[in-house]
Amino acid sequence: MATNTLTPEILVPRLGEYLVQQGAISEADLRKALAYQERSGRPGERVLLGQALVDLGLVERSTVDAAITELIIQLRTALEDANRNLERRVQERTAELQEALRKLSELNQMKANFVANVSHELRTPLTHVKGYLELLGTESLGALNEEQKGAVQVSQKAAGRLEGLIDSLILFSQAARGEMTLKLSPVDLNQIAEEVVNYSRSRAEDRGVVLNVDVQPGLPQVQADKEKISWAILQLLDNAIKFTPSKGQVTLSIQPETDTLLNVVVTDTGIGIPKDRLKEIFEPFHQLDASSTRHYGGTGLGLALAQEIVNAHGSMLQVESEPGRGSTFRFPLLTAAKPAH
Repeated sequence: MATNTLTPEILVPRLGEYLVQQGAISEADLRKALAYQERSGRPGERVLLGQALVDLGLVERSTVDAAITELIIQLRTALEDANRNLERRVQERTAELQEALRKLSELNQMKANFVANVSHELRTPLTHVKGYLELLGTESLGALNEEQKGAVQVSQKAAGRLEGLIDSLILFSQAARGEMTLKLSPVDLNQIAEEVVNYSRSRAEDRGVVLNVDVQPGLPQVQADKEKISWAILQLLDNAIKFTPSKGQVTLSIQPETDTLLNVVVTDTGIGIPKDRLKEIFEPFHQLDASSTRHYGGTGLGLALAQEIVNAHGSMLQVESEPGRGSTFRFPLLTAAKPAH
């Protein structure tokens, strides 16, 4: 009898082997039943092994049914065990991942604390160094010849760079610990643009880079933390100057986008960034060129912190770049509410 009806036997693999193991049939009986299966049934249909054994009179129907029931129970038990094992493994793996995340969080906290402590400890001796360099530079401790004056100026520039690095590290530690706070107030971007450009101009000249300013006069004030937003714009300018070759150009542009938004844009004609590596530039301490012979200096903190500051203002730092053709960094800021009369 051939059939395509779904029966319990269809769910049971290796019925013949089980009946042989139980002594219900012999190996020879099993071979006869398998051969009978091959000969019986229409194309596309197949006699089930249990039915073949019954048809051949090799076993009782009740024996086949009992074997099928036992095998189904075994399969269900095995499935339940497998599910329990899977749940246990998932729970164990979840616990392992949670523990790994906890340790990673602790490690990041320790790193941030270490950076903050070291940075604060460096500030005191640096203040002394800067103070004495200032005394030397003003010749308060005695007259200097031209060579000595040049040496003092170089030292003052180096001390200034070190102070900037320490400030960056302290700011990074604050951001890493979630302690970055903003002192929001109406801020004049025209004034900020003038200050950061004046600060950056000497470095641009040292590198032979033309620094342009395109700021519409009389812009409305924005709601921002003046110190931190100035620092972020300065980092964008510093980054643009660093990666722009001699005779290239860097432009700071601040223009209204809408009645309530001003766009801050820093554009350069520098080396550019491959599209598949744009996200990397915002990773702390990360350098796209990590070789031992890096051509460009820096800690890899500037852009990461600039992004943190911009995000803290409820804005988003966007970048567009093309290798060999330069980069553009931009972010919008909300204008400050006009005082009521």
